[in-house]
Amino acid sequence: MSEPRQQQADDQAQPLVSHLMELRNRLLRCVLAIVVVFLGLFYFANDIYYFVSEPLRTLLPEGTSMIATEVASPFLTPFKLTLVTSIVVAMPIILYQLWGFIAPGLYQSERQFAIPLLLSTIVLFYAGLAFAYYVVFPLVFGFFSGVGPEGISYTPDIARFLDITLKLFFAFGIAFEIPIATLLLIWAGITTPQALAEKRPYIVVGCFIVGMLLTPPDIISQALLAIPMWALFEIGVFFGRFIGSKQFAASKS
Repeated sequence: MSEPRQQQADDQAQPLVSHLMELRNRLLRCVLAIVVVFLGLFYFANDIYYFVSEPLRTLLPEGTSMIATEVASPFLTPFKLTLVTSIVVAMPIILYQLWGFIAPGLYQSERQFAIPLLLSTIVLFYAGLAFAYYVVFPLVFGFFSGVGPEGISYTPDIARFLDITLKLFFAFGIAFEIPIATLLLIWAGITTPQALAEKRPYIVVGCFIVGMLLTPPDIISQALLAIPMWALFEIGVFFGRFIGSKQFAASKS
C-alpha cells in the first residue's frame, strides 16, 4: 500500500517541480533582459538624467542650477535612474515572460481576452509615464519653483529630485492601469459594472485619497493624479458593460 501512495506523491510533485523550474528560468530571462538593457544604457546615464530633469531645469531661476549634496550623488543618482529606466524599457519582455508562464493554464477563450489585455497593459503603462513627464512635471515643478520665500535660492538636490520623480512616474504608471484592473474584476465575476457604478462616490473619494498619498503635498499634483484615475475608472466600467453582456450571452447559449 505504501508504494502506490509514494508513486502518487511523486507524480504530484513532478508537475510542481517543473513549474518552479519554468518560473525560475523565466525570472532569469527577465533579469537578463534588464541587465542587457542596463549595459546598453549605462554609457548614456548622464544624458538620461539630463532628459528627465529638463522639466525642472527649464524652470530654475536664471543663474541657478541643481546641486549634489552628497559625495556619491553625481554617480549614484544617474546610476539609479538608468537601472529604473532599464526595467521600464524591458517591461514588454517581462510581461511576455509572465504571459508565457500563465498562458498554458488558460482556455482558448481566456487567451483571446488576455492577449489584447496584455498589450493594453503595456501601452497604458507607458502612457502614464508620458502623461507624468509632459503634463504633470511642468505644472508640479512650476508650482514648487514659484512658491518659495523671496530671497531664497531655489537649487534642488539631484537625489531628492529623482526620488520625487520616480514616485510620480510609479504613481501615474500604476494609475493608468485602472481600466485593466476594472476589466479583470468584471471578467472574473468578482463584481459587475452596475455595482461599480453604484460605488462611484466612494471611488471618487478614494482616487483623491490615493492622489494625496502618492504625490507631493500640493493640490496640483494630487488633482492631476486623482482626476485621471477617476476618468480611467469610468472607461473601465464602460468597456466592462460589453464584457459582462458577452458573458451573459455566452451563459445563455
